[in-house]
Amino acid sequence: MANKLYVGNLQWKIGFEQLQELFSQAGQVVSATVISDRYTGRSKGFGFIEMSTDEEAQKAKEMFNGKEFEGRVMVVNDAKPKRDDDASGQAPVDDQGVPADDQAQPAIDPTEPTADDIVGAPVGEVPVEEEPMPETEDQPEE
Repeated sequence: MANKLYVGNLQWKIGFEQLQELFSQAGQVVSATVISDRYTGRSKGFGFIEMSTDEEAQKAKEMFNGKEFEGRVMVVNDAKPKRDDDASGQAPVDDQGVPADDQAQPAIDPTEPTADDIVGAPVGEVPVEEEPMPETEDQPEE
């Protein structure tokens, strides 16, 4: 059993101090974190609590999961381990930029148009290579 807990469905105004104070009722809190948006600084409504022992973590889950705090019903579960990939969804790379899973990346066909080729096109038009029109005999001369 893990002693790090996920705490979800928090009011946005809740800070780590309030979370730490609440969970100290179940035992010694080693750390308390409320996750916030990196651009706005506003809480994302969830955080993590690390209790000093597995028993205290279990007690905290029993005490607070499904209980109301500041008008919201909290969700308290064992925290999942951090993912190896970053938030962009890209596979992790080593210090030389090689994918950690060591799988070859698909080659890009240089003859296929890319999104960059199409972005500058007027709405409804996709750039294509134009071929000269063949001259015909029925065209009037100028």
